[in-house]
Amino acid sequence: MSERSNLLLKKFRAQEDVIEERLHHTIENDRKAKAVFQIVDEAGKPVSGAKVRVNLRDHDFKYGANIFMLDEFECEEKNALYRDTFHRIFNLATVPFYWSDLEPEQGKPRFAKDSPKIYRRPAPDLCVEYCEEKRITPKAHCLNYDVWAPMWLPDDTDSVKYYLEKRMAECAERYRTRIPGWEVTNELFCGHYHTYDQNRHATHFFWDPDVVEWSFATARKYFPNNELIINEAAHCWTSLFNHQRGQYYMQIERALMKGAPVEAVGLQYHMFYRAEDEQRATAPYYDPEHLYNVMDTYNLLGLPQQITEVTIPCYTDSEEDEQLQSDILEYLMKIWFSNPKMEAVVYWNLVDGYAAFAPQGDMTAGENYYRGGLMRFDMTPKPAVAMLQRLFGETWHTKADFGCDDGGWGAFRGFYGWYDVEVEAGGKITKTEVHVTKKSGNRFRIMI
Repeated sequence: MSERSNLLLKKFRAQEDVIEERLHHTIENDRKAKAVFQIVDEAGKPVSGAKVRVNLRDHDFKYGANIFMLDEFECEEKNALYRDTFHRIFNLATVPFYWSDLEPEQGKPRFAKDSPKIYRRPAPDLCVEYCEEKRITPKAHCLNYDVWAPMWLPDDTDSVKYYLEKRMAECAERYRTRIPGWEVTNELFCGHYHTYDQNRHATHFFWDPDVVEWSFATARKYFPNNELIINEAAHCWTSLFNHQRGQYYMQIERALMKGAPVEAVGLQYHMFYRAEDEQRATAPYYDPEHLYNVMDTYNLLGLPQQITEVTIPCYTDSEEDEQLQSDILEYLMKIWFSNPKMEAVVYWNLVDGYAAFAPQGDMTAGENYYRGGLMRFDMTPKPAVAMLQRLFGETWHTKADFGCDDGGWGAFRGFYGWYDVEVEAGGKITKTEVHVTKKSGNRFRIMI
């Protein structure tokens, strides 16, 4: 094993017992429930001796990636492979709603599938239809993101508010019943990283003291039944973390105290560090004790959490570096899954060579440099793909067979989610589905 592997995995290995203990406790107490069935006939009478088979089809816990490359590749073969692969790995997809690319020309939003193409910005209709076809949950990113404000937007606060509200209303009219979760604000602590030329609106509304409160209150008007999410960059784990006195924590706490309907906390996790800086820069990110400390602090807000954007670099295409990516991500998934408030983890780019700020296939430029995808440029999977499929398809999966007593009663214990159910009785098989959820008593009456 290389020196790089030993150094980066050192703290994970040293704290494996802690990870496994927390993971077991959370799974048994917060991610599973007992489901009780009664099998009856058409007259409502209990069926004695029925045999029941259940298989978890869709986890309630969401794990996904951005879907920015849907039909965006240079050839149809890759487009088809992406379509066929994405839903076999994930049950959630982040859909791009970057304002400057969704509405580059004022008053002409690119919602429809036949809209003019913009690289890495597939039309929302295309993405949502794919998600619905493949039973994937879509999530919108993002309603108010200053770096991606369109250049036609007037440079004064009243105008920005007017057009932002118009944008929210239009997005809600088309998608509020189809996309359950919406990131409302994103990376508000990153504004100082962008020059005035790159973002000419940053010194006005987007730095307004009440930008979070206004954005969430306005979003609630148009998305009354959707989950509204705040999101921040990866430094919320380090430079912005100071327990309950951390900037991001206090921003959320202040918004809640002022009545803003913030309903989930987004925490990014991009390891965008040069290879020569990796050991120093990632030290806190690869320390389970610190990660639990951060999550436990945000748990005090009483809100669900999401790891909204994840990149774990390989830097090279060597077998050892790709395996290390998988090992690191597996430890992280266990840590995140062991936090009872965590409801979703979203990897960022699925395929190498198609990341932001770089020409396709140029592995030296932009975010391509990190080789942080879970698949190579030729669309073959790295070890991390098999690891994720094993975790959610085998380790964190429920498949059970049980019989029913004379009263038609039977039960099993399993992860929250949607189950395919087969009931065998009287020489016939009845198929149905049930949703085992944290919010119900999970008692099901099935008529055969």
